[in-house]
Amino acid sequence: MSAPFIAKRPPPDFVLCTDRWTQPFWDAARQHRLVAARCASCGRFRMPPTPFCPNCRSQDIHWSTLRGEGVVYSYTVVSRAVLEGMDQHIPYVPAVVSLPDADGVRLISNVVDAPIDSIRVGSPVRVVWDQISPHVVVPRFTLIV
Repeated sequence: MSAPFIAKRPPPDFVLCTDRWTQPFWDAARQHRLVAARCASCGRFRMPPTPFCPNCRSQDIHWSTLRGEGVVYSYTVVSRAVLEGMDQHIPYVPAVVSLPDADGVRLISNVVDAPIDSIRVGSPVRVVWDQISPHVVVPRFTLIV
């Protein structure tokens, strides 16, 4: 029997583009804090952060610090390199993670450092931080065992 495939971190080949609505998320990530945008007027979470609250149309945002735990809502396993140089990053697991302490807001990320055959919809996960450049830290998730 062969060893299980472990979910790897995807390649760091991207350029982070932020704006005034998303910059606080990435600033907090550099401090290893997972945050979610919450309307300062009505209290509704809104992720991704948007210029207007979909509930009350307010532009006031409060950034709530979350525990960093969630549940896998959906995922897929990427096991084929589609771009040159990605072979060393295969397999990786893009996932949608539901964040219970943010009223179920969902964050698109990756499940990493976990046996792929152990990942399931509904699996509990916790945030881990991936320093991909001196100024960019990305939240990823790993299974809580």
